[in-house]
Amino acid sequence: MSHSQDMVFTLYGDYIRYRGGEAWIGSLIRLLRPIGLSGQAVRSTLSRMARKGWLKSRTASRYSFYSLTPKSIRLLEEGAQHIFQPRADPWDGRWHVLVYSIPEAKRHLRRKMVRQLRWLGFGALNHATWISPRDLHDEVEQVVNAFNIRPYVDFFTAEHRDFSSDAEIVARCWNLKRLRKYHAALIARYEPLYQQDKARIKAGHRLQPEACFVRRFKLIEEYLSSPYVDPNLPLELLPEDWLGGRATQLFQEYHEMLVGEAETFVETVLEKAPKITAGKPAVKRRTPQRRSLSARK
Repeated sequence: MSHSQDMVFTLYGDYIRYRGGEAWIGSLIRLLRPIGLSGQAVRSTLSRMARKGWLKSRTASRYSFYSLTPKSIRLLEEGAQHIFQPRADPWDGRWHVLVYSIPEAKRHLRRKMVRQLRWLGFGALNHATWISPRDLHDEVEQVVNAFNIRPYVDFFTAEHRDFSSDAEIVARCWNLKRLRKYHAALIARYEPLYQQDKARIKAGHRLQPEACFVRRFKLIEEYLSSPYVDPNLPLELLPEDWLGGRATQLFQEYHEMLVGEAETFVETVLEKAPKITAGKPAVKRRTPQRRSLSARK
């Protein structure tokens, strides 16, 4: 998925979906311009996403509108669950093992399968054997059925016996050093900005709505990449100097601080859109419920 499509998904996932799920193309261009997308890039991206079934377009008078499809709503809901409500249950000591043998003729499905396994938090024991400390059978079954590869996949639950420790297994299957660098970079980049804005608010200064929208957007966008590298491992399997909890807490607190003014900016832009509802009553907009993260410490 292209970066511009990711940006559109972020905009719809955090703002538009809570306001009826549809927006005028002029509003989308105005909202994405300060993020770095030109009007032409926005139009091209929306058109491409509509062809792929991620968005639905309609034209009323001379105005174009884009709305979420059931397919994109499912994706956004899954992403929000994965990111904003990560599992934090203790480890029961068992490993859940997925083994696949996908024919070479279906290697494109093999690549898709690997991407989905990484998204779910699996680690590669070898090129065709993936493990997770969490029972993700239902999630795996959805992926297997979606790709129609059920005959080529097996799923087991097992206990690790001898030869190496669980810590060594984790170090072999997940790149925790790279993940620590990711968390350290996130903290180094946003902690000073968070403290700066926090001090300004405490001193009675109002943050600028558009600036809050841009900063919150970039924060969300960067944090959205974390599920692809952060497997959300149980605390029992993580090193003592783990930075994931601190990074998550920073994201939560800064996200919460910026949301009010960011919402104000979005509302100001959307209010200027033409009020054409194609014979349907306009959907009443509402402010999204603030989601909370369970910071792991």
